[in-house]
Amino acid sequence: MQLNFAASHSVLITVPDASVPIQHYLRQPRRLVYALTDRSRVERLADDCFRLTMRPREFLAMSFQPVVDLKVWAEPNGTVHLQSVGCEIRGIEYINNRFDLKLNGKLYPLATDGPAQLMGKGDVSVSVELPPLFWMTPQPILEAAGQRILQGIFLTFKQRLGHQLVEDYLRWAGTSQTSETDTVRNLSANPSTF
Repeated sequence: MQLNFAASHSVLITVPDASVPIQHYLRQPRRLVYALTDRSRVERLADDCFRLTMRPREFLAMSFQPVVDLKVWAEPNGTVHLQSVGCEIRGIEYINNRFDLKLNGKLYPLATDGPAQLMGKGDVSVSVELPPLFWMTPQPILEAAGQRILQGIFLTFKQRLGHQLVEDYLRWAGTSQTSETDTVRNLSANPSTF
């Protein structure tokens, strides 16, 4: 049975004033990756590519762990783009061989008269073929379970962006000489629910 899921979310983040404009911070897109999830779940594959290993998930009594490879780059104006370039489902080989995920997102500064604001938008689509064990389960139940997983991932992203990214930006703007190691350690202080 083939199932398709899709979700789209946007977020508006107000950023407190700091000595260095937020656009300068956003020109270092790896910082955004580390703000999205716990450092222990991120592997740097190349200068602009990262592997995110999400925490294990449950789908109707099946346990699996999604892994997504993301390409991340920034434009001179501070717009940061994220795009999936690979994916894997660990724990269920049948699904891993029949699974596809597409993720596109961007975060960019808005021109405002007041405090700086960031606008973010993300779109994700998933296509998966379920094993025969689930073929007798009504499709609406399967679709609802899949949508809940996607919505939960987006909610976690939004919460972490609104808190971790702003916190890291303020720390970076205040010292801007902080080493990447210190920043990554600080970004990972709170366990990820991602």
